[in-house]
Amino acid sequence: MNLNVQVNAYKKSVRIKPDEEKIRETIIKSKEAFFEYEDKIMLSYYEFLWSQLKLTRKKWWILQTLLLCLSGMIMLSAYEDIYIQKSMGIMASLFIILVIPEFWKNRSYQCMEIEEVSYYSLRQIYSARMVLFGTADILLLTVFMGTMTIRFHFQLMDLVVQFLLPMLVTACICFGILCSKHICSETFAVSLCVIWSSIWSFIVLNEKVYAMISLPVWLSFTGIVLIVLCVVIFRTIGMCDKYWEVVSYGNEAG
Repeated sequence: MNLNVQVNAYKKSVRIKPDEEKIRETIIKSKEAFFEYEDKIMLSYYEFLWSQLKLTRKKWWILQTLLLCLSGMIMLSAYEDIYIQKSMGIMASLFIILVIPEFWKNRSYQCMEIEEVSYYSLRQIYSARMVLFGTADILLLTVFMGTMTIRFHFQLMDLVVQFLLPMLVTACICFGILCSKHICSETFAVSLCVIWSSIWSFIVLNEKVYAMISLPVWLSFTGIVLIVLCVVIFRTIGMCDKYWEVVSYGNEAG
């Protein structure tokens, strides 16, 4: 007890006055030491890409693979039914729609501010996602279209017109709507994709309309859509740090 009394008496008698200048100097040195240590262990871009791959939920790629397998089974079971083959545009739209939940999850979970203050910018994060999804989807589509063309002797141009073309248009719609600087929900983007699928089904299932469009027109349209998609993607990378986000409290943050 005597020791406690002495300690308390010492605390009352001794008043330590903090030196604000020394505190600031300590803070600055602490920051410098922290940044110096972080620079030594900073990830390379390839390591960052690998970390983004590990963060990506693989279930969407699995669902895309299952969707392509289902499309192939439908086409094989209805080999002589041209109308069923033409309706594959709906499957192509679903193939792109499955990208939405994962690619734009930062807007769904309202975590863009967190990503914006990280070492890697939003532009680099979006670029990494595009590289990952683009590589995976190109690989899946190459295997799908190559298998259907070489193994089962489907015409490549039929697959381009009936599957690849509606898929590219759907991708343009998704990137154009969701990567706009204005607020657009995933539901709105999906609704536009459904409308596009309905329009596409009307075009390809209507023999009079379909017969009026020649092969060069289909190829030209595919090339134009591909160029538009590239422009939209580059715009996404260039403007991703200017997207607006509305938080649940009604405040807007850019």
